Amino acid sequence: MRIVIADDAVLLREGLVRLLTESGHQVVAAVGDGDALVQAVVEHRPDVSIVDVRMPPSHTDEGLRAAVEARRLVPRTPILVLSQYVEVSYADDLLATTGGAGGGIGYLLKDRVAAIDEFLDALRRVSAGGTVLDPEVVGQLFARRRRDDPLRELTPREREVLALMAEGRSNTAIARALVVSDGAVEKHVRNIFTKLTLPPDTEQHRRVLAVLTYLRN
Repeated sequence: MRIVIADDAVLLREGLVRLLTESGHQVVAAVGDGDALVQAVVEHRPDVSIVDVRMPPSHTDEGLRAAVEARRLVPRTPILVLSQYVEVSYADDLLATTGGAGGGIGYLLKDRVAAIDEFLDALRRVSAGGTVLDPEVVGQLFARRRRDDPLRELTPREREVLALMAEGRSNTAIARALVVSDGAVEKHVRNIFTKLTLPPDTEQHRRVLAVLTYLRN
């Protein structure tokens, strides 16, 4: 994969460069601020970008705002946010860019990435258009749900399935986690699509829309 890295922590940035290079990937740009990230994405059109949330000048949410801008200028450009923090407002804005442009979004907390293989797998899934979310990110976004909850028609089991979908798991992985058959999961997924009134479309697109509904409510 051709990768852009945006993180103002030099040691972490260089560590990622070395890890990814040794894993056979090409780091086309490694930058330390949001403006440079946007420029690198526009110039290189990478397969995926790894972005920290807090970068200069204010060290608040520049990375996420830059990621949203990069997705606006280069639709479908895959972004994996790798941060110590959950910045709810701009995380929601970033996830909203998947609605009409496919997936390709990930948000992982640095201290939750327990193994290199796990991190590299998440990176591949995001590059391929998947959506990978840390459970803590899911939880904080879920806490913002509105009073008028479109999920109210879902059964407890369907909510469990949808929560696991939001973590980027396949039907087979969901079946293993819930100790049920693949067929049972497929039935729950169909029910979720029906109850959320998601029109017939490609399976992946409807999964993204269902996850967005879950996170916004």
